[in-house]
Amino acid sequence: MRWQNLTQEPGEHGRAADPALFGADAVTTRTFDTPEFRGITFHEVRARSVLNRVPGASRMPFEWTVNPYRGCTHACVYCFARRSHGYLDLDTGIGFDTQIVVKVNAPEVLRRELASPRWQGEHVAMGTNVDCYQRAEGRYRLMPGILTALRDRANPFSILTKGTLILRDLDLLREAASVTDVGVSVSVGFLDEQLWRSVEPGTPSPQRRLDVVRALSGAGLGCGVLMAPVLPFLSDDPDRLRTTVRAIAAAGATSVTPLTLHLRPGAREWFMSWLARHHPHLVTRYDRLYADGAYAPTWYQRRITRQVHELAREYGIGPTRAGMPRRAARPPELPESAEEPEPAEPVQLSLM
Repeated sequence: MRWQNLTQEPGEHGRAADPALFGADAVTTRTFDTPEFRGITFHEVRARSVLNRVPGASRMPFEWTVNPYRGCTHACVYCFARRSHGYLDLDTGIGFDTQIVVKVNAPEVLRRELASPRWQGEHVAMGTNVDCYQRAEGRYRLMPGILTALRDRANPFSILTKGTLILRDLDLLREAASVTDVGVSVSVGFLDEQLWRSVEPGTPSPQRRLDVVRALSGAGLGCGVLMAPVLPFLSDDPDRLRTTVRAIAAAGATSVTPLTLHLRPGAREWFMSWLARHHPHLVTRYDRLYADGAYAPTWYQRRITRQVHELAREYGIGPTRAGMPRRAARPPELPESAEEPEPAEPVQLSLM
Protein backbone atom coordinates (compact mmCIF):
# COMPACT_ATOMS: atom_id res chain seq x y z
CA MET A 1 0.00 0.00 0.00
CA ARG A 2 1.21 3.51 -0.74
CA TRP A 3 1.11 5.93 2.19
CA GLN A 4 3.69 8.37 0.86
CA ASN A 5 1.11 10.66 -0.69
CA LEU A 6 -0.36 11.15 2.78
CA THR A 7 2.89 12.21 4.43
CA GLN A 8 4.43 15.64 4.54
CA GLU A 9 7.10 15.76 1.86
CA PRO A 10 8.72 18.49 -0.23
CA GLY A 11 6.44 19.65 -3.01
CA GLU A 12 7.26 20.93 -6.46
CA HIS A 13 10.42 23.11 -6.69
CA GLY A 14 11.36 22.08 -3.16
CA ARG A 15 8.45 23.84 -1.48
CA ALA A 16 6.69 22.14 1.40
CA ALA A 17 3.65 20.13 0.39
CA ASP A 18 0.29 20.60 2.07
CA PRO A 19 0.16 19.14 5.60
CA ALA A 20 -0.54 15.43 5.48
CA LEU A 21 -3.50 13.75 7.09
CA PHE A 22 -1.14 11.32 8.81
CA GLY A 23 2.37 9.94 8.42
CA ALA A 24 3.55 6.57 7.18
CA ASP A 25 5.23 5.87 10.52
CA ALA A 26 1.84 6.17 12.24
CA VAL A 27 0.17 3.19 10.55
CA THR A 28 -0.58 -0.06 12.41
CA THR A 29 -2.20 -2.88 10.44
CA ARG A 30 -4.44 -5.37 12.24
CA THR A 31 -6.73 -8.28 11.45
CA PHE A 32 -9.23 -9.88 13.82
CA ASP A 33 -10.20 -13.53 13.61
CA THR A 34 -13.84 -13.05 14.51
CA PRO A 35 -16.81 -13.84 12.28
CA GLU A 36 -17.87 -10.21 11.82
CA PHE A 37 -14.35 -9.09 10.80
CA ARG A 38 -13.03 -12.16 8.99
CA GLY A 39 -11.31 -11.16 5.76
CA ILE A 40 -11.10 -7.49 6.76
CA THR A 41 -7.84 -5.61 7.37
CA PHE A 42 -7.76 -2.49 9.53
CA HIS A 43 -5.09 0.17 9.08
CA GLU A 44 -4.97 2.23 12.28
CA VAL A 45 -3.61 5.73 11.77
CA ARG A 46 -3.12 8.79 13.93
CA ALA A 47 -4.74 11.64 12.06
CA ARG A 48 -3.32 15.15 12.07
CA SER A 49 -6.68 16.68 11.22
CA VAL A 50 -10.24 15.37 11.01
CA LEU A 51 -12.22 18.46 10.03
CA ASN A 52 -12.37 18.38 6.23
CA ARG A 53 -13.50 21.30 4.09
CA VAL A 54 -15.78 20.28 1.22
CA PRO A 55 -14.57 21.63 -2.16
CA GLY A 56 -16.47 24.68 -3.30
CA ALA A 57 -17.47 22.99 -6.55
CA SER A 58 -19.20 20.18 -4.69
CA ARG A 59 -22.98 19.75 -4.86
CA MET A 60 -23.05 19.10 -1.13
CA PRO A 61 -25.18 21.43 1.04
CA PHE A 62 -22.50 21.62 3.78
CA GLU A 63 -18.92 22.88 4.02
CA TRP A 64 -17.31 20.65 6.67
CA THR A 65 -17.22 16.92 7.30
CA VAL A 66 -15.70 14.47 9.76
CA ASN A 67 -14.91 10.96 8.50
CA PRO A 68 -13.33 8.70 11.13
CA TYR A 69 -13.05 5.82 8.61
CA ARG A 70 -11.97 5.33 5.00
CA GLY A 71 -13.31 2.28 3.21
CA CYS A 72 -16.56 0.64 4.33
CA THR A 73 -17.66 -2.89 5.18
CA HIS A 74 -21.20 -2.06 4.04
CA ALA A 75 -19.83 -3.05 0.61
CA CYS A 76 -22.54 -1.16 -1.31
CA VAL A 77 -21.69 -1.79 -4.93
CA TYR A 78 -22.70 1.75 -5.95
CA CYS A 79 -20.80 3.70 -3.25
CA PHE A 80 -19.37 6.89 -4.75
CA ALA A 81 -16.59 6.97 -2.11
CA ARG A 82 -14.83 4.00 -3.74
CA ARG A 83 -12.67 6.33 -5.78
CA SER A 84 -11.00 7.69 -2.63
CA HIS A 85 -9.36 4.31 -2.00
CA GLY A 86 -7.41 4.73 -5.22
CA TYR A 87 -5.46 7.55 -3.56
CA LEU A 88 -3.85 4.87 -1.37
CA ASP A 89 -3.19 2.52 -4.30
CA LEU A 90 -5.95 0.32 -2.91
CA ASP A 91 -8.47 -1.44 -5.09
CA THR A 92 -11.71 0.51 -5.37
CA GLY A 93 -13.69 -2.72 -5.56
CA ILE A 94 -13.09 -5.45 -3.00
CA GLY A 95 -10.28 -3.41 -1.43
CA PHE A 96 -12.72 -0.65 -0.50
CA ASP A 97 -14.91 -3.25 1.24
CA THR A 98 -12.12 -5.03 3.14
CA GLN A 99 -9.24 -2.55 3.70
CA ILE A 100 -10.49 -0.08 6.30
CA VAL A 101 -8.50 2.95 7.45
CA VAL A 102 -9.32 3.89 11.07
CA LYS A 103 -8.39 7.31 12.47
CA VAL A 104 -7.99 6.05 16.02
CA ASN A 105 -7.35 9.49 17.53
CA ALA A 106 -10.24 11.21 15.75
CA PRO A 107 -12.12 12.26 18.95
CA GLU A 108 -9.11 13.98 20.57
CA VAL A 109 -8.07 15.69 17.32
CA LEU A 110 -11.61 16.94 16.75
CA ARG A 111 -11.81 18.33 20.28
CA ARG A 112 -8.59 20.26 19.68
CA GLU A 113 -9.78 21.61 16.32
CA LEU A 114 -13.16 22.70 17.68
CA ALA A 115 -11.37 24.66 20.42
CA SER A 116 -9.22 26.57 17.92
CA PRO A 117 -9.89 30.34 17.77
CA ARG A 118 -10.08 29.96 13.98
CA TRP A 119 -13.05 27.60 14.16
CA GLN A 120 -16.35 29.47 13.81
CA GLY A 121 -18.74 26.72 14.87
CA GLU A 122 -19.90 25.75 11.37
CA HIS A 123 -22.17 22.78 10.75
CA VAL A 124 -20.32 19.43 10.58
CA ALA A 125 -21.71 16.58 8.48
CA MET A 126 -20.87 12.93 9.17
CA GLY A 127 -21.57 9.78 7.18
CA THR A 128 -21.42 11.65 3.90
CA ASN A 129 -18.38 9.78 2.55
CA VAL A 130 -18.43 6.39 4.27
CA ASP A 131 -20.70 5.31 7.10
CA CYS A 132 -19.43 6.34 10.54
CA TYR A 133 -21.60 3.55 12.01
CA GLN A 134 -20.27 0.73 9.88
CA ARG A 135 -19.26 -2.51 11.65
CA ALA A 136 -15.78 -1.20 12.55
CA GLU A 137 -17.39 1.35 14.87
CA GLY A 138 -18.57 -1.49 17.11
CA ARG A 139 -14.94 -2.28 17.87
CA TYR A 140 -13.23 1.12 17.74
CA ARG A 141 -16.00 3.21 19.36
CA LEU A 142 -14.89 6.53 17.88
CA MET A 143 -18.31 8.15 17.59
CA PRO A 144 -19.04 8.59 21.33
CA GLY A 145 -15.92 10.74 21.68
CA ILE A 146 -16.74 12.65 18.50
CA LEU A 147 -20.31 13.34 19.61
CA THR A 148 -19.13 14.36 23.07
CA ALA A 149 -16.70 16.88 21.58
CA LEU A 150 -19.45 18.37 19.41
CA ARG A 151 -21.91 18.44 22.30
CA ASP A 152 -19.45 20.13 24.64
CA ARG A 153 -18.87 22.93 22.10
CA ALA A 154 -22.59 23.11 21.19
CA ASN A 155 -21.49 22.68 17.59
CA PRO A 156 -24.28 21.84 15.10
CA PHE A 157 -23.92 18.58 13.21
CA SER A 158 -25.75 15.98 11.18
CA ILE A 159 -25.37 12.24 10.64
CA LEU A 160 -26.37 10.05 7.72
CA THR A 161 -26.19 6.31 8.28
CA LYS A 162 -27.35 2.85 7.28
CA GLY A 163 -26.15 1.46 10.62
CA THR A 164 -28.26 0.38 13.57
CA LEU A 165 -25.32 1.06 15.88
CA ILE A 166 -26.33 4.73 16.06
CA LEU A 167 -28.88 3.72 18.70
CA ARG A 168 -26.01 2.91 21.06
CA ASP A 169 -25.31 6.66 21.16
CA LEU A 170 -28.90 7.79 21.55
CA ASP A 171 -28.32 9.45 24.92
CA LEU A 172 -25.44 11.50 23.52
CA LEU A 173 -27.53 12.54 20.53
CA ARG A 174 -30.33 13.70 22.83
CA GLU A 175 -27.90 15.64 24.99
CA ALA A 176 -26.40 17.34 21.94
CA ALA A 177 -29.87 18.14 20.56
CA SER A 178 -30.66 20.01 23.77
CA VAL A 179 -27.86 22.52 23.15
CA THR A 180 -27.47 22.72 19.37
CA ASP A 181 -29.02 21.75 16.05
CA VAL A 182 -28.72 18.04 15.32
CA GLY A 183 -29.92 16.35 12.14
CA VAL A 184 -30.17 12.59 11.80
CA SER A 185 -31.05 10.78 8.59
CA VAL A 186 -31.17 7.10 7.74
CA SER A 187 -30.59 5.84 4.21
CA VAL A 188 -33.29 3.48 2.88
CA GLY A 189 -33.51 3.33 -0.90
CA PHE A 190 -35.83 0.35 -1.31
CA LEU A 191 -37.33 -2.58 0.61
CA ASP A 192 -36.77 -5.50 -1.77
CA GLU A 193 -34.85 -8.10 0.26
CA GLN A 194 -33.27 -9.88 -2.67
CA LEU A 195 -32.02 -6.62 -4.14
CA TRP A 196 -30.72 -5.50 -0.73
CA ARG A 197 -28.71 -8.69 -0.19
CA SER A 198 -27.16 -8.32 -3.62
CA VAL A 199 -26.39 -4.60 -3.78
CA GLU A 200 -25.82 -3.72 -0.08
CA PRO A 201 -24.52 -7.01 1.37
CA GLY A 202 -22.82 -5.62 4.48
CA THR A 203 -25.65 -3.41 5.71
CA PRO A 204 -28.50 -4.05 8.14
CA SER A 205 -31.71 -4.86 6.29
CA PRO A 206 -33.98 -2.00 5.19
CA GLN A 207 -36.54 -3.10 7.79
CA ARG A 208 -33.95 -2.83 10.58
CA ARG A 209 -33.01 0.63 9.36
CA LEU A 210 -36.66 1.62 9.52
CA ASP A 211 -36.65 0.34 13.10
CA VAL A 212 -33.86 2.84 13.75
CA VAL A 213 -36.05 5.62 12.35
CA ARG A 214 -38.87 4.46 14.61
CA ALA A 215 -36.62 4.39 17.70
CA LEU A 216 -35.10 7.82 17.05
CA SER A 217 -38.51 9.35 16.46
CA GLY A 218 -39.84 7.70 19.60
CA ALA A 219 -36.96 9.19 21.58
CA GLY A 220 -37.85 12.72 20.48
CA LEU A 221 -35.24 13.07 17.74
CA GLY A 222 -36.83 13.80 14.39
CA CYS A 223 -35.32 11.50 11.81
CA GLY A 224 -35.46 11.96 8.06
CA VAL A 225 -34.92 9.31 5.41
CA LEU A 226 -32.68 9.71 2.42
CA MET A 227 -34.32 7.41 -0.11
CA ALA A 228 -31.08 6.55 -1.81
CA PRO A 229 -30.22 5.34 -4.18
CA VAL A 230 -33.22 4.87 -6.40
CA LEU A 231 -31.90 2.29 -8.88
CA PRO A 232 -33.13 2.74 -12.46
CA PHE A 233 -35.10 -0.27 -13.76
CA LEU A 234 -34.58 -2.10 -10.42
CA SER A 235 -36.34 -0.10 -7.69
CA ASP A 236 -37.96 2.77 -9.58
CA ASP A 237 -41.31 1.40 -10.74
CA PRO A 238 -44.34 3.16 -9.19
CA ASP A 239 -45.42 0.19 -7.05
CA ARG A 240 -41.98 -0.19 -5.46
CA LEU A 241 -41.69 3.53 -4.86
CA ARG A 242 -45.09 3.52 -3.16
CA THR A 243 -44.21 0.53 -0.98
CA THR A 244 -41.00 2.19 0.17
CA VAL A 245 -42.49 5.61 0.89
CA ARG A 246 -45.44 4.04 2.74
CA ALA A 247 -43.05 2.09 5.00
CA ILE A 248 -40.91 5.19 5.61
CA ALA A 249 -44.00 7.13 6.67
CA ALA A 250 -45.16 4.30 8.93
CA ALA A 251 -41.77 4.35 10.69
CA GLY A 252 -42.36 7.96 11.71
CA ALA A 253 -39.86 9.70 9.44
CA THR A 254 -40.10 13.48 9.43
CA SER A 255 -39.12 13.70 5.76
CA VAL A 256 -38.18 11.62 2.74
CA THR A 257 -35.76 12.87 0.10
CA PRO A 258 -35.09 10.74 -2.99
CA LEU A 259 -31.69 10.53 -4.64
CA THR A 260 -31.21 8.77 -7.95
CA LEU A 261 -28.17 6.55 -8.40
CA HIS A 262 -25.07 8.37 -9.59
CA LEU A 263 -22.03 6.56 -10.93
CA ARG A 264 -18.74 8.35 -10.46
CA PRO A 265 -15.44 6.88 -11.64
CA GLY A 266 -14.38 4.09 -9.29
CA ALA A 267 -17.96 3.27 -8.37
CA ARG A 268 -19.13 3.08 -11.97
CA GLU A 269 -16.77 0.25 -12.93
CA TRP A 270 -17.63 -1.80 -9.83
CA PHE A 271 -21.37 -1.26 -10.18
CA MET A 272 -21.42 -2.07 -13.90
CA SER A 273 -19.47 -5.26 -13.23
CA TRP A 274 -22.11 -6.23 -10.65
CA LEU A 275 -24.88 -5.33 -13.09
CA ALA A 276 -23.36 -7.49 -15.85
CA ARG A 277 -23.31 -10.49 -13.47
CA HIS A 278 -26.75 -10.09 -11.93
CA HIS A 279 -28.81 -8.18 -14.50
CA PRO A 280 -27.01 -8.42 -17.87
CA HIS A 281 -30.15 -7.40 -19.75
CA LEU A 282 -29.90 -3.94 -18.15
CA VAL A 283 -26.31 -3.12 -19.12
CA THR A 284 -27.24 -1.47 -22.41
CA ARG A 285 -30.03 0.53 -20.78
CA TYR A 286 -27.63 1.82 -18.12
CA ASP A 287 -25.01 2.69 -20.74
CA ARG A 288 -27.61 4.81 -22.48
CA LEU A 289 -29.03 6.41 -19.35
CA TYR A 290 -25.57 7.36 -18.03
CA ALA A 291 -23.98 8.09 -21.39
CA ASP A 292 -23.41 11.75 -20.52
CA GLY A 293 -21.63 11.22 -17.21
CA ALA A 294 -22.07 10.24 -13.58
CA TYR A 295 -25.65 11.46 -13.19
CA ALA A 296 -28.90 10.24 -14.70
CA PRO A 297 -30.56 12.71 -17.07
CA THR A 298 -32.35 15.64 -15.49
CA TRP A 299 -35.71 14.49 -16.84
CA TYR A 300 -35.30 11.14 -15.08
CA GLN A 301 -34.22 12.68 -11.77
CA ARG A 302 -37.16 15.09 -11.85
CA ARG A 303 -39.59 12.28 -12.58
CA ILE A 304 -38.41 10.25 -9.58
CA THR A 305 -38.40 13.31 -7.32
CA ARG A 306 -41.93 14.25 -8.37
CA GLN A 307 -43.26 10.73 -7.82
CA VAL A 308 -41.68 10.37 -4.38
CA HIS A 309 -42.80 13.82 -3.23
CA GLU A 310 -46.37 13.12 -4.35
CA LEU A 311 -46.35 9.87 -2.41
CA ALA A 312 -44.81 11.61 0.60
CA ARG A 313 -47.62 14.15 0.66
CA GLU A 314 -50.15 11.35 0.35
CA TYR A 315 -48.69 9.63 3.41
CA GLY A 316 -48.25 12.82 5.42
CA ILE A 317 -44.52 13.48 5.14
CA GLY A 318 -42.43 15.66 2.86
CA PRO A 319 -38.94 16.59 1.75
CA THR A 320 -36.48 18.24 4.10
CA ARG A 321 -36.92 22.00 4.13
CA ALA A 322 -34.45 24.69 5.12
CA GLY A 323 -35.12 25.96 8.61
CA MET A 324 -36.87 22.84 9.88
CA PRO A 325 -36.41 22.53 13.67
CA ARG A 326 -33.75 20.01 14.55
CA ARG A 327 -33.46 20.35 18.32
CA ALA A 328 -35.19 17.90 20.60
CA ALA A 329 -38.14 19.68 22.19
CA ARG A 330 -37.86 17.61 25.34
CA PRO A 331 -35.84 14.66 26.60
CA PRO A 332 -38.41 11.82 26.53
CA GLU A 333 -37.84 8.43 28.08
CA LEU A 334 -36.00 5.98 25.85
CA PRO A 335 -38.33 3.31 24.46
CA GLU A 336 -37.53 -0.15 25.74
CA SER A 337 -37.18 -1.42 22.18
CA ALA A 338 -34.32 1.01 21.57
CA GLU A 339 -32.27 0.46 24.73
CA GLU A 340 -29.96 -2.26 23.43
CA PRO A 341 -30.04 -2.49 19.66
CA GLU A 342 -28.83 -5.70 18.11
CA PRO A 343 -25.54 -5.33 16.25
CA ALA A 344 -25.65 -5.35 12.47
CA GLU A 345 -25.16 -8.90 11.23
CA PRO A 346 -22.71 -9.30 8.37
CA VAL A 347 -24.04 -10.87 5.21
CA GLN A 348 -21.38 -12.81 3.30
CA LEU A 349 -22.16 -12.77 -0.42
CA SER A 350 -20.13 -12.63 -3.62
CA LEU A 351 -21.30 -9.22 -4.31
CA MET A 352 -22.43 3.21 -3.24
